[in-house]
Amino acid sequence: NRSTSNMAFLPVFLILLCTVKEVMLYNTFWKPTWPTARVPVVLPQATEYLNKPQFNAEAKLEVTSPCGPECHRQFSLPTYEQLKEYLSYETLYYNGSLTATKVGIYSLNAGEQYRSQVARGKSRAKRQIYGYDSRFSIFGKGFLLNYPFSTSVKLSTGCTGTLVSAKHILTAAHCVHDGKNYVKGAQKLKVGFLKPKQKDNEKGSNQTSTLHPEKMKFQWMRVKRTHVPKGWIKGNANDIGMDYDYALLELKKPHKRRYMKIGVSPAARQLPGGRIHFSGYDNDRPGNLVYRFCAVKEETYDLLYQHCDAQPGASGSGVYVRMWKRENRRWERKIIGIFSGHQWVDNSGIPQDFNVAVRITPLKYAQICYWIKGNYIDCRDG
Repeated sequence: NRSTSNMAFLPVFLILLCTVKEVMLYNTFWKPTWPTARVPVVLPQATEYLNKPQFNAEAKLEVTSPCGPECHRQFSLPTYEQLKEYLSYETLYYNGSLTATKVGIYSLNAGEQYRSQVARGKSRAKRQIYGYDSRFSIFGKGFLLNYPFSTSVKLSTGCTGTLVSAKHILTAAHCVHDGKNYVKGAQKLKVGFLKPKQKDNEKGSNQTSTLHPEKMKFQWMRVKRTHVPKGWIKGNANDIGMDYDYALLELKKPHKRRYMKIGVSPAARQLPGGRIHFSGYDNDRPGNLVYRFCAVKEETYDLLYQHCDAQPGASGSGVYVRMWKRENRRWERKIIGIFSGHQWVDNSGIPQDFNVAVRITPLKYAQICYWIKGNYIDCRDG
């Protein structure tokens, strides 16, 4: 009888074992995983000196454009020569000198690289704060000085930036250039890092009361040079301009904080819960770092349209998601876009508004990564 019962139990055990194994495989498969992106090579070809800029533009913390999602989808694909023009860039140095660099693009499949058909979005609202204000002010050095919130920094022009290397900050181009001229303060641009206002030598100082959060202040560091793509300078937020609303700042010395890597933006349907996250220094909450997350409503190849609650000052924030990195077998946050800000568009004469982020496409990844690394060998994995 015992042998018979054991024989009867064996198939049940095998079925259970296979079921558990399938469940484990199913769960592993359905982890939101960073996709493998084909990253082209963007290399500088020739650099020339330009006349020193005037630095007479007013810093604008909002971007306006007459072109919405449907308008952007109707654009014809840029030619290879146009792409090289858009990805060429200017470099502004701390002494006021300015250079222009032309680039070459390699390993590029023109049939695959630029636009893909993406899901169409849904409804849109008419305010920067959509219904209930869902932003969270981050208090206490236990949070502000720890990852990922510690990667958010403030620019002296009023915007937000994100640490993407030991010396580099990713931000929006309009924070330093209005599309025609560099803004006032761009030559002596500084980056602010939050730190405790006073040193606390008392025991247990790492515990901050939520009722009386510790006061923080900004410690400022000078920027050595700034890269701005020609796509922004030539476009001036019209037509293709807002697609290139990003800039990279290089500090004079390392900041010694943990930073967040950049990554190629997946399609909205691949994002965990279809959501994005970012933190910034919204003007209506002075001195506070404000965190928010929300679902992506619409997308084009270059832009993410969403209803994340935000105010001027948050523009330039790094938009990030957390996904599974299969090669390293761990969860990893990466910046997939730059929050451009609140944008009004004209839809058949009817004004509508969106909060918009510029996506890091394979080409933009190759360019930004080269600015950071100084070589293309380390920029092949998006």
